[in-house]
Amino acid sequence: MSEILTIAQMYEADKQTIANGLPGEVLMENAGHAVVDAILARFQPCSVSVLCGPGNNGGDGFVVARLLRARGWNVRLGLMGEVAGFGGDAALNARKWAGTTERLSAALIVGAELVVDCIFGAGLARDIEGDIADIVHAVNDSSAKVVAVDMPSGVDGMSGQVRGVAIDADVTVTFCRAKPGHYLLPGRALCGERVVADIGIPDAVVAALKPDIYLNTPRLWADHIVWPGLAGHKYHRGHVLALGGAQTTGAMRLAARAARRAGAGLLTVLADPAALPLYAQDMPGVMVAPIARFEDMMQDCRHNGVIIGPGAGIGDDTRRRVVYALHCARACVLDADALTSFAEDPSTLFFAVQGPTVMTPHEGEFSRLFADMDGDKVTRARAAARRSGAIIVLKGADTVVAAPDGRVAINDIFAPWLATAGSGDVLAGIIIGLLVQGMPAFEATSMAVWLHGQAGHQFGPGLIAEDIPEALPALLSDLWRAGVAPDSSPH
Repeated sequence: MSEILTIAQMYEADKQTIANGLPGEVLMENAGHAVVDAILARFQPCSVSVLCGPGNNGGDGFVVARLLRARGWNVRLGLMGEVAGFGGDAALNARKWAGTTERLSAALIVGAELVVDCIFGAGLARDIEGDIADIVHAVNDSSAKVVAVDMPSGVDGMSGQVRGVAIDADVTVTFCRAKPGHYLLPGRALCGERVVADIGIPDAVVAALKPDIYLNTPRLWADHIVWPGLAGHKYHRGHVLALGGAQTTGAMRLAARAARRAGAGLLTVLADPAALPLYAQDMPGVMVAPIARFEDMMQDCRHNGVIIGPGAGIGDDTRRRVVYALHCARACVLDADALTSFAEDPSTLFFAVQGPTVMTPHEGEFSRLFADMDGDKVTRARAAARRSGAIIVLKGADTVVAAPDGRVAINDIFAPWLATAGSGDVLAGIIIGLLVQGMPAFEATSMAVWLHGQAGHQFGPGLIAEDIPEALPALLSDLWRAGVAPDSSPH
């Protein structure tokens, strides 16, 4: 499922499911079974220590311990606090445990081959300190494999940040839907393999919550892809104006190639006349024009998209061109120098936004434009989108795409090879290439981020930015052949 639930939404989903007739005791039993199923699928019977906290996460732990013991596993259970402190469904499951209950301590880790972390779940609201921090360190320092229930203890379920210290898990089993902290760093790295288990909460209950945070997968945007029609021509696929620099020409050359590989029908690079031969020689399929013609060319409605920033240079000329392009209400992608040029006056940039606009800052550029914003990555990106009126791509290993209407997509693709010069320029090019074909801005941007990540993941070590556009045809063909196209049969 592509929906991601906030902590409050997850609590509400539990509440509504119980109100609709499925007892909380059954939900907890189902959760325990889901964890045990994940364990049995990955590990042989061994010595296991189940570490239980004082809330429902601890109640899940009692179910896990009981089910594993019934299968003949050697189980020790440690509890933070007293059984008498439990209430509700957790108390019911604590009473079903027929084994010994030990005090939660680092001694439980000694000799354990598997640790099941049920201390705290995704809703942890304070830092872990003192004796519990010592237990976390003992787990992380041991050779035992670790299965976390809901969220590794110490990871904030909303932000992915570490609250003091955190368990480093091999597997994390969560329920119904994932939470933002499962995908935002550093929580993403601490979760290990993630399993999202069905415990009986109906999809209709989730839909009624109107989730607006999503995992960035083709499910999110596939229905919005604009495939070329049989009677179409190149202008139907859009014409990009790409404002190239005179000195750092490689950046826009990379972006231009990516835009064309993503499907743009035509692309014209506008630059200083002295640089035009380089652009023309490098890419025979690209048209070139002097930068002085930019405003005149914007009067032609066939030029329906603009990319400014890669190699453009920082200063008044770039600011003026950005504002003009935005006032023309064409699809605009603003990257790098186009953003930094407004570091001293971001309100002028935001006020100029008229049409579909995408801004692609990394953390440094983001802090220059939105210096007063704090919080987790989703919160900051969403607030920036609302303030600017643009789609915000807050880049990183856990790239977040946020729209002014509050929708958010989190990318979850392992592609560390993308940390190479020019990679961001390619991403900006893919985005404008999809926009000019008519995709809605949020979906086009999310698709571009996914394609970019998949290209890096599939290529692997040795990747340079020039490789990314060349990976796009195969990725797009896979989507088309998978039935994404409304009519892929030849005529």
